[in-house]
Amino acid sequence: MKSEDIKVCVLRIEGTNCEEEMFQAFRQLGASPEKVHLKQLIGKCSVDMRRNLPDYDVLALPGGFSAGDYVRAGAIFAARMKSSLSKELKAFVSKEKPVIGVCNGFQILVELGLLPAMDGIMSDHPQAALYTNSSARFECTPTLLKHENKGKCIFTNGMAKGKIVMFPCAHAEGKLMFEKSKEKKMLDKMEENDQIVFRYVDPEGNYAGYPWCPNGSLSNIAGICNPAGNVMGMMPHPERVMYRYGHPDFTRTGENPNSAGDGRAIFESVVDRLVRKA
Repeated sequence: MKSEDIKVCVLRIEGTNCEEEMFQAFRQLGASPEKVHLKQLIGKCSVDMRRNLPDYDVLALPGGFSAGDYVRAGAIFAARMKSSLSKELKAFVSKEKPVIGVCNGFQILVELGLLPAMDGIMSDHPQAALYTNSSARFECTPTLLKHENKGKCIFTNGMAKGKIVMFPCAHAEGKLMFEKSKEKKMLDKMEENDQIVFRYVDPEGNYAGYPWCPNGSLSNIAGICNPAGNVMGMMPHPERVMYRYGHPDFTRTGENPNSAGDGRAIFESVVDRLVRKA
C-alpha cells in the first residue's frame, strides 16, 4: 500500500469543529482523508453521498463540541454511533484498523466503550469518564507530555519511550476518572496492558499538578490506548503542531518554522505502519 492509498474517515456531526486540522494532518503525509458526516455512514443521505466504514483504513474522531456536549461531552455522538454502527465499529477494531480520537474524539471513544475496553473490543457501558477539569475552567494551554508506552500503541511506536513532547490542549472536561472502588485495579491493569500512552509532566519531566496537568486527570494521564494498541484517545491536540510554527516558542528556538512539529510523529507512525503492513 502506498501512502496515497490509505483512506482516512474523519468523522463529524454538528458541533465538531476540528475536522479540518485532522484532515490536513493526514493529507500532509500523503494519505487520502475524507471528512464524512455520520449520516453518510448510516444511510441518512442521498445514495451518491453514502459511505461505508469498512472501505476506510483509519477512523479519526476530531475535537470540538459534538451535539453541543449536552448530557456529557461526546455522549450524544457516541450514542448515535453505538445505536447504528456497533457492528461495523467492532469489525473495524477487531481487524486492528487504527482509530484515533482527540479531545472530543477521546471523550467519544470512552463513551462508546472502545476505551479503555478492558472486556474486549467494546464494553457495553463506559468504563471510565472524562470529567470536568479540577480548575472548573476551560483550559487552553500548551501541555508537556511524556511518552509512556513501551511499543504497543501503533500511533506512537515510532516515538522513544520517555520522550517529552508539546501538544496544546483545549478542553473543559479532560479529567480521566474511574469508578472509585475500581480505580486502583483499573490503573494497575492498564499499566500491565501497556495502555497508558502519555502523561502530563513539567519542564523537567516530572509528574506535576496544575498547571502542568491542566485537568487533574488520574495519575496525570493524557492519553491511552486499547489492549490491542490500535485505538488511541488523548486530550491534547497533536494535529495542531504538525510544524514548528505551531509551537509557542518557535520564534525563540532558531529552528526552521516549517520543520516537523511534535505532533507529526503521531500521524507518521500510523501512516508508516500501514504502508509497511501492506
